[in-house]
Amino acid sequence: MMYLIDSSIYIFRAWQTWPDSITNTFGEPANAVFGFADMLAKILSTEHPEYIVCAFDHSHKTGERYSIYSEYKANRPEAPPELQIQFDRCLQAAKAFDLPAFGSQRVEADDIIGSIAYAAHDEQMPVTIISADKDLTQFIREGDVYWNYARNLRQNSQDIEKRFKLRPEQIADMLALCGDKVDNIPGVPGVGQTTAARLLKKWKTLDGVLDNVEQINGMQFRGAPRIAKLVDEHRDNIAIARELTGLIHDPQLTTTPSMLKRKKIDADTIQSALQTCGFNEPRAQKLAIMSVAKNSAVKKLAVTPSTATASNIAVDTGSASGTTSSADVK
Repeated sequence: MMYLIDSSIYIFRAWQTWPDSITNTFGEPANAVFGFADMLAKILSTEHPEYIVCAFDHSHKTGERYSIYSEYKANRPEAPPELQIQFDRCLQAAKAFDLPAFGSQRVEADDIIGSIAYAAHDEQMPVTIISADKDLTQFIREGDVYWNYARNLRQNSQDIEKRFKLRPEQIADMLALCGDKVDNIPGVPGVGQTTAARLLKKWKTLDGVLDNVEQINGMQFRGAPRIAKLVDEHRDNIAIARELTGLIHDPQLTTTPSMLKRKKIDADTIQSALQTCGFNEPRAQKLAIMSVAKNSAVKKLAVTPSTATASNIAVDTGSASGTTSSADVK
Protein backbone atom coordinates (compact mmCIF):
# COMPACT_ATOMS: atom_id res chain seq x y z
CA MET A 1 0.00 0.00 0.00
CA MET A 2 1.28 3.46 -0.96
CA TYR A 3 0.24 6.26 1.43
CA LEU A 4 -0.08 9.71 -0.15
CA ILE A 5 -0.54 12.67 2.20
CA ASP A 6 -2.08 15.93 1.04
CA SER A 7 0.16 17.89 3.40
CA SER A 8 -1.07 21.44 2.87
CA ILE A 9 -4.63 20.78 3.99
CA TYR A 10 -3.39 19.37 7.29
CA ILE A 11 -0.91 22.18 7.81
CA PHE A 12 -3.81 24.63 7.48
CA ARG A 13 -5.92 22.52 9.79
CA ALA A 14 -3.19 22.42 12.44
CA TRP A 15 -2.81 26.18 12.18
CA GLN A 16 -6.56 26.60 12.70
CA THR A 17 -6.93 24.13 15.57
CA TRP A 18 -3.71 24.17 17.59
CA PRO A 19 -3.15 27.12 20.00
CA ASP A 20 -1.65 30.15 18.31
CA SER A 21 0.32 30.78 21.50
CA ILE A 22 2.72 27.97 20.54
CA THR A 23 6.06 29.41 19.53
CA ASN A 24 9.49 28.04 18.78
CA THR A 25 12.73 28.86 20.55
CA PHE A 26 13.14 31.86 18.29
CA GLY A 27 9.80 33.31 19.40
CA GLU A 28 8.11 32.54 16.09
CA PRO A 29 4.71 30.81 15.59
CA ALA A 30 4.93 27.02 15.49
CA ASN A 31 1.38 25.70 15.93
CA ALA A 32 1.06 24.46 12.32
CA VAL A 33 4.38 22.61 12.51
CA PHE A 34 3.40 21.18 15.91
CA GLY A 35 0.07 19.78 14.71
CA PHE A 36 1.38 18.54 11.37
CA ALA A 37 4.32 16.69 12.92
CA ASP A 38 2.02 15.15 15.52
CA MET A 39 -0.26 13.87 12.76
CA LEU A 40 2.65 12.34 10.85
CA ALA A 41 3.91 10.57 13.96
CA LYS A 42 0.47 9.09 14.59
CA ILE A 43 0.09 7.87 11.01
CA LEU A 44 3.52 6.23 11.13
CA SER A 45 2.66 4.51 14.41
CA THR A 46 -0.80 3.25 13.44
CA GLU A 47 -0.18 2.36 9.79
CA HIS A 48 3.52 1.43 9.67
CA PRO A 49 3.64 2.34 5.96
CA GLU A 50 6.33 0.84 3.79
CA TYR A 51 5.63 3.35 1.02
CA ILE A 52 4.61 6.90 1.92
CA VAL A 53 4.88 10.38 0.38
CA CYS A 54 4.07 13.87 1.63
CA ALA A 55 2.94 16.19 -1.18
CA PHE A 56 3.23 19.96 -0.70
CA ASP A 57 1.90 22.95 -2.62
CA HIS A 58 4.78 25.07 -3.90
CA SER A 59 3.12 26.39 -7.06
CA HIS A 60 1.21 29.42 -5.74
CA LYS A 61 1.07 31.94 -8.63
CA THR A 62 3.74 29.97 -10.54
CA GLY A 63 1.82 26.81 -11.44
CA GLU A 64 0.57 25.89 -14.88
CA ARG A 65 -3.08 26.42 -13.91
CA TYR A 66 -2.48 30.14 -13.38
CA SER A 67 -1.31 30.44 -17.00
CA ILE A 68 -4.39 28.55 -18.18
CA TYR A 69 -6.80 30.73 -16.18
CA SER A 70 -5.53 33.91 -14.52
CA GLU A 71 -8.41 34.00 -12.02
CA TYR A 72 -7.63 30.53 -10.69
CA LYS A 73 -7.95 30.60 -6.87
CA ALA A 74 -8.23 34.40 -7.04
CA ASN A 75 -10.96 34.26 -4.40
CA ARG A 76 -8.56 33.02 -1.73
CA PRO A 77 -6.83 35.46 0.62
CA GLU A 78 -3.09 35.25 1.12
CA ALA A 79 -1.91 33.11 3.99
CA PRO A 80 -1.00 35.32 6.97
CA PRO A 81 2.70 35.79 7.77
CA GLU A 82 2.45 33.73 10.96
CA LEU A 83 1.42 30.73 8.83
CA GLN A 84 3.68 31.38 5.85
CA ILE A 85 6.82 31.20 7.95
CA GLN A 86 5.87 27.66 9.04
CA PHE A 87 5.48 26.07 5.59
CA ASP A 88 9.16 25.28 5.02
CA ARG A 89 9.62 23.79 8.47
CA CYS A 90 6.64 21.51 7.90
CA LEU A 91 8.49 20.16 4.87
CA GLN A 92 11.62 19.77 6.95
CA ALA A 93 9.67 17.98 9.69
CA ALA A 94 8.39 15.45 7.16
CA LYS A 95 11.93 14.78 6.02
CA ALA A 96 13.03 14.40 9.64
CA PHE A 97 10.74 11.35 9.78
CA ASP A 98 12.53 10.15 6.63
CA LEU A 99 9.40 10.62 4.52
CA PRO A 100 9.78 11.36 0.81
CA ALA A 101 8.44 14.91 0.44
CA PHE A 102 7.75 16.68 -2.84
CA GLY A 103 6.67 20.10 -4.02
CA SER A 104 6.69 21.61 -7.49
CA GLN A 105 6.73 25.10 -8.95
CA ARG A 106 4.68 23.80 -11.88
CA VAL A 107 2.01 21.54 -10.39
CA GLU A 108 0.04 21.23 -7.16
CA ALA A 109 0.04 18.63 -4.39
CA ASP A 110 -3.05 17.11 -6.07
CA ASP A 111 -1.02 16.47 -9.22
CA ILE A 112 1.88 14.97 -7.29
CA ILE A 113 -0.50 12.60 -5.53
CA GLY A 114 -2.32 11.74 -8.76
CA SER A 115 0.89 11.05 -10.67
CA ILE A 116 2.23 8.75 -7.96
CA ALA A 117 -1.14 7.03 -7.62
CA TYR A 118 -1.19 6.25 -11.35
CA ALA A 119 2.39 4.96 -11.19
CA ALA A 120 1.46 2.75 -8.25
CA HIS A 121 -1.61 1.44 -10.09
CA ASP A 122 0.61 0.55 -13.05
CA GLU A 123 2.50 -1.75 -10.69
CA GLN A 124 -0.71 -3.16 -9.14
CA MET A 125 -0.02 -1.32 -5.89
CA PRO A 126 -3.07 0.11 -4.09
CA VAL A 127 -2.92 3.59 -2.59
CA THR A 128 -4.35 5.37 0.42
CA ILE A 129 -4.89 9.08 -0.23
CA ILE A 130 -5.00 11.07 3.01
CA SER A 131 -6.95 14.26 2.36
CA ALA A 132 -10.23 16.10 2.77
CA ASP A 133 -10.17 17.56 -0.74
CA LYS A 134 -12.86 16.10 -3.00
CA ASP A 135 -10.69 16.76 -6.08
CA LEU A 136 -8.43 13.88 -5.04
CA THR A 137 -11.24 11.33 -5.15
CA GLN A 138 -10.73 11.22 -8.93
CA PHE A 139 -7.57 9.12 -8.39
CA ILE A 140 -9.23 6.39 -6.32
CA ARG A 141 -9.55 2.99 -7.97
CA GLU A 142 -10.60 -0.51 -6.89
CA GLY A 143 -8.59 -1.50 -3.82
CA ASP A 144 -7.67 2.07 -2.91
CA VAL A 145 -8.67 4.06 0.17
CA TYR A 146 -9.62 7.73 0.47
CA TRP A 147 -8.94 8.68 4.09
CA ASN A 148 -10.36 11.86 5.57
CA TYR A 149 -7.99 11.82 8.52
CA ALA A 150 -9.64 14.53 10.62
CA ARG A 151 -12.97 12.71 10.50
CA ASN A 152 -11.37 9.27 10.66
CA LEU A 153 -13.45 8.38 7.62
CA ARG A 154 -12.07 5.85 5.14
CA GLN A 155 -13.85 5.32 1.83
CA ASN A 156 -13.28 2.95 -1.09
CA SER A 157 -14.16 3.46 -4.74
CA GLN A 158 -17.71 2.21 -4.19
CA ASP A 159 -18.20 4.74 -1.38
CA ILE A 160 -16.96 7.52 -3.66
CA GLU A 161 -19.37 6.44 -6.39
CA LYS A 162 -22.24 6.40 -3.90
CA ARG A 163 -21.31 9.88 -2.68
CA PHE A 164 -21.06 11.55 -6.10
CA LYS A 165 -23.30 9.23 -8.14
CA LEU A 166 -20.35 8.80 -10.48
CA ARG A 167 -17.23 6.69 -10.76
CA PRO A 168 -14.10 8.38 -9.37
CA GLU A 169 -12.58 8.73 -12.84
CA GLN A 170 -15.57 10.92 -13.82
CA ILE A 171 -15.04 13.48 -11.02
CA ALA A 172 -12.80 15.78 -13.09
CA ASP A 173 -15.42 15.87 -15.86
CA MET A 174 -18.13 16.61 -13.31
CA LEU A 175 -16.17 19.56 -11.90
CA ALA A 176 -15.60 20.89 -15.42
CA LEU A 177 -19.37 21.05 -15.89
CA CYS A 178 -20.44 22.38 -12.49
CA GLY A 179 -17.29 24.35 -11.66
CA ASP A 180 -15.56 24.56 -8.31
CA LYS A 181 -16.18 27.65 -6.19
CA VAL A 182 -13.39 26.77 -3.78
CA ASP A 183 -10.79 27.04 -6.56
CA ASN A 184 -12.70 29.74 -8.47
CA ILE A 185 -13.11 27.45 -11.48
CA PRO A 186 -15.89 28.51 -13.84
CA GLY A 187 -18.44 25.95 -14.92
CA VAL A 188 -21.80 26.10 -16.64
CA PRO A 189 -24.21 28.50 -14.87
CA GLY A 190 -27.14 26.60 -13.43
CA VAL A 191 -25.38 23.23 -13.57
CA GLY A 192 -24.67 21.79 -10.14
CA GLN A 193 -23.17 18.46 -9.13
CA THR A 194 -26.49 16.64 -9.40
CA THR A 195 -27.16 17.78 -12.96
CA ALA A 196 -23.55 17.17 -14.00
CA ALA A 197 -23.81 13.65 -12.60
CA ARG A 198 -27.03 13.06 -14.58
CA LEU A 199 -25.34 14.06 -17.82
CA LEU A 200 -22.22 11.99 -17.19
CA LYS A 201 -24.24 9.01 -16.05
CA LYS A 202 -25.89 8.96 -19.47
CA TRP A 203 -22.93 9.82 -21.72
CA LYS A 204 -20.03 8.60 -19.56
CA THR A 205 -17.50 11.31 -20.46
CA LEU A 206 -17.38 15.07 -20.94
CA ASP A 207 -16.78 14.59 -24.66
CA GLY A 208 -19.82 12.35 -24.76
CA VAL A 209 -21.96 15.07 -23.16
CA LEU A 210 -20.70 17.74 -25.57
CA ASP A 211 -21.25 15.48 -28.56
CA ASN A 212 -24.88 14.94 -27.54
CA VAL A 213 -25.94 18.41 -26.37
CA GLU A 214 -29.10 18.39 -28.47
CA GLN A 215 -30.25 15.16 -26.84
CA ILE A 216 -30.16 16.79 -23.40
CA ASN A 217 -33.44 18.43 -24.42
CA GLY A 218 -35.19 15.08 -24.18
CA MET A 219 -33.86 14.08 -20.77
CA GLN A 220 -36.43 13.61 -18.03
CA PHE A 221 -35.54 16.32 -15.55
CA ARG A 222 -36.83 19.82 -14.97
CA GLY A 223 -35.20 22.47 -17.14
CA ALA A 224 -33.48 20.03 -19.49
CA PRO A 225 -33.88 22.28 -22.59
CA ARG A 226 -32.38 25.22 -20.68
CA ILE A 227 -29.42 23.09 -19.53
CA ALA A 228 -28.83 21.93 -23.10
CA LYS A 229 -28.67 25.56 -24.25
CA LEU A 230 -26.34 26.58 -21.40
CA VAL A 231 -23.94 23.69 -21.98
CA ASP A 232 -23.76 24.54 -25.67
CA GLU A 233 -23.17 28.24 -24.96
CA HIS A 234 -20.40 27.60 -22.44
CA ARG A 235 -18.24 25.12 -24.33
CA ASP A 236 -15.20 27.41 -23.99
CA ASN A 237 -15.62 27.65 -20.21
CA ILE A 238 -15.99 23.90 -19.99
CA ALA A 239 -12.78 23.34 -21.96
CA ILE A 240 -10.83 25.70 -19.69
CA ALA A 241 -12.35 24.18 -16.56
CA ARG A 242 -11.41 20.66 -17.68
CA GLU A 243 -7.78 21.69 -17.99
CA LEU A 244 -7.93 22.93 -14.41
CA THR A 245 -9.77 20.00 -12.79
CA GLY A 246 -7.70 17.14 -14.16
CA LEU A 247 -4.16 15.92 -13.64
CA ILE A 248 -1.19 17.99 -14.78
CA HIS A 249 2.00 15.94 -14.79
CA ASP A 250 5.44 17.27 -13.90
CA PRO A 251 8.00 15.02 -15.63
CA GLN A 252 10.70 16.08 -13.18
CA LEU A 253 8.92 14.44 -10.24
CA THR A 254 9.94 11.01 -8.97
CA THR A 255 6.90 8.73 -9.22
CA THR A 256 8.46 5.26 -9.39
CA PRO A 257 7.09 3.38 -6.35
CA SER A 258 10.33 1.50 -5.67
CA MET A 259 12.11 4.83 -5.21
CA LEU A 260 9.55 5.96 -2.63
CA LYS A 261 10.08 3.15 -0.14
CA ARG A 262 10.68 4.41 3.38
CA LYS A 263 13.90 3.23 4.96
CA LYS A 264 13.92 1.65 8.38
CA ILE A 265 14.88 4.36 10.84
CA ASP A 266 15.16 4.33 14.62
CA ALA A 267 13.78 6.81 17.15
CA ASP A 268 17.20 8.26 18.00
CA THR A 269 17.83 9.18 14.38
CA ILE A 270 14.39 10.80 14.06
CA GLN A 271 14.87 12.69 17.31
CA SER A 272 18.23 14.02 16.18
CA ALA A 273 16.78 15.14 12.85
CA LEU A 274 13.85 16.87 14.54
CA GLN A 275 16.19 18.67 16.92
CA THR A 276 18.35 19.74 14.00
CA CYS A 277 15.35 21.39 12.36
CA GLY A 278 14.39 23.17 15.57
CA PHE A 279 12.31 20.96 17.86
CA ASN A 280 13.32 21.03 21.50
CA GLU A 281 14.61 17.81 23.00
CA PRO A 282 11.52 16.71 24.98
CA ARG A 283 9.13 17.23 22.08
CA ALA A 284 11.50 15.72 19.50
CA GLN A 285 11.91 12.66 21.69
CA LYS A 286 8.16 12.27 22.18
CA LEU A 287 7.43 12.51 18.44
CA ALA A 288 10.29 10.17 17.56
CA ILE A 289 9.14 7.50 20.00
CA MET A 290 5.52 7.90 18.88
CA SER A 291 6.46 7.44 15.24
CA VAL A 292 8.04 4.04 15.85
CA ALA A 293 5.70 2.91 18.65
CA LYS A 294 3.07 0.23 18.37
CA ASN A 295 -0.56 1.31 18.23
CA SER A 296 -1.17 0.84 21.95
CA ALA A 297 1.50 3.36 22.86
CA VAL A 298 0.20 6.20 20.70
CA LYS A 299 -2.56 7.44 22.99
CA LYS A 300 -0.16 7.78 25.91
CA LEU A 301 2.43 9.66 23.89
CA ALA A 302 0.19 11.93 21.80
CA VAL A 303 -0.16 15.61 22.55
CA THR A 304 -3.56 17.12 21.73
CA PRO A 305 -4.35 20.75 20.87
CA SER A 306 -5.95 21.27 24.29
CA THR A 307 -2.80 20.18 26.12
CA ALA A 308 -0.28 21.82 23.80
CA THR A 309 1.86 24.63 25.14
CA ALA A 310 4.69 26.71 23.79
CA SER A 311 7.18 24.62 25.75
CA ASN A 312 6.10 21.38 24.06
CA ILE A 313 7.86 22.21 20.81
CA ALA A 314 10.70 24.27 19.44
CA VAL A 315 10.69 24.78 15.70
CA ASP A 316 12.76 27.04 13.53
CA THR A 317 10.90 28.32 10.47
CA GLY A 318 11.65 29.36 6.95
CA SER A 319 9.87 31.44 4.33
CA ALA A 320 7.15 30.34 1.95
CA SER A 321 4.07 31.70 0.27
CA GLY A 322 0.55 30.45 -0.19
CA THR A 323 -3.12 31.09 0.27
CA THR A 324 -5.49 30.20 3.02
CA SER A 325 -7.70 27.17 2.52
CA SER A 326 -10.46 25.33 4.29
CA ALA A 327 -9.15 22.50 6.40
CA ASP A 328 -12.32 20.51 5.82
CA VAL A 329 -13.80 19.02 2.67
CA LYS A 330 -13.48 21.22 -0.38
